[in-house]
Amino acid sequence: MNPVNSGTLAVPGATIYFEVRGEGPFLLLIGGGNSDATVYKRLAAVLAGSHRVVTYDPRGNSRSVLDGSPMDQRVEEHADDAYRLIEHLADPDEPVYVFGSCSGGLIALELTIRHPGRVRLVVAHEAPVLSILPDAERHLALLDDICETYLREGMAPALTKLQALHGGRPAPDLPEVHNNTDFFLTHFVRPFTRFVPDPAALEEVADKVVWAGGHASREDLVHRPTLVLAGRLGREVELFPGGHVGYARYPADFAERLVEVLTLATDAADALRGTTGGGQ
Repeated sequence: MNPVNSGTLAVPGATIYFEVRGEGPFLLLIGGGNSDATVYKRLAAVLAGSHRVVTYDPRGNSRSVLDGSPMDQRVEEHADDAYRLIEHLADPDEPVYVFGSCSGGLIALELTIRHPGRVRLVVAHEAPVLSILPDAERHLALLDDICETYLREGMAPALTKLQALHGGRPAPDLPEVHNNTDFFLTHFVRPFTRFVPDPAALEEVADKVVWAGGHASREDLVHRPTLVLAGRLGREVELFPGGHVGYARYPADFAERLVEVLTLATDAADALRGTTGGGQ
């Protein structure tokens, strides 16, 4: 069993709780929505056999407390948090690996755009860039309705409507230290699902991005933006075990696939840059 070291980092407007496991190449795992570091606990334990794995609670969730009153969240601010964690924990000249799922994928993409020299490779798993879809207006209206339903009628009716994002199935029940759904529905859903990475900037870092999704969620709404973005950049979508949260249900298989993807993509990127040392 790999020991876990935990700590906190003060950032503008919040204090970020983080955990570190293992030794080896630096790998940052960024959770999505109302998740905290606990959602990656089993995945991180497996990956710690070959990597130095960092997980954390995004600002406003669980142990990463805000300095003031809750407010609408910004992808850019969350990307800055991730960058500060890397600066705090990684060696000064060490480009790092990043995996982000759902809204964590948005954060990971923005982190890579803002700090390309710090990121060696990012795997963006079903980032919900709904605004790029041809029927985006309908989906964004649904999300507005979900948030308003929560304020008007409560949690259960809102979560029932949220099933539309997951093929009509209930949103996956995930482990977390605290229930962050209130913060998610009041300050997270709307701004994050309307965020679109800058297309020109994304193209500049295209060789650092692996587009990924769940094998079992290929027909779900949460998977569609990944197909569109990968298609625009002429890339394939790498499929991972399970659905939208396969990392929580199948941690060993997911970890094996992630290491495989990181290795192959790193070798390919190094070849494009005309370098030699491949792998991790």
